Amino acid sequence: MAERPEDLNLPNSIVARIIKDSLPEGVNVSKEARTAIAKAASVFVLYCTSCSNNLAMRANRKIISGQDVLGAMADMEFERFIEPLQASLEVYKKVQKERKEAVAKRKQEKSDKKPEDIEEASDEGGENEKENEDEDGDESS
Repeated sequence: MAERPEDLNLPNSIVARIIKDSLPEGVNVSKEARTAIAKAASVFVLYCTSCSNNLAMRANRKIISGQDVLGAMADMEFERFIEPLQASLEVYKKVQKERKEAVAKRKQEKSDKKPEDIEEASDEGGENEKENEDEDGDESS
């Protein structure tokens, strides 16, 4: 938990960028309005988190899931945001799955390299590893 109330505020630069990106060209927002929007956004995040946590606790879970957040949106009477959030959640899950598969593929490709390929690559860089071993099979320093 945050020690000071200020620690719960969203970064002003991020809030300013979101405001700028959502308004038409040429619309200016005062510093006071940006501060008010940032505080309102922070309160919303805290309230949504609290509602989501309540749903998770009712289900005897300690981890808040995406479904808990969607349920919290319904509890907070923000039903019109549920469908776009579900779509965003699906896109997020798809991207995460693709990243995980790509990492697994790279890892598999590394492990599929032939031992000769690895030895050839190390020979090209300098001495052969076998030349560095003493009679006991230990590498010398």
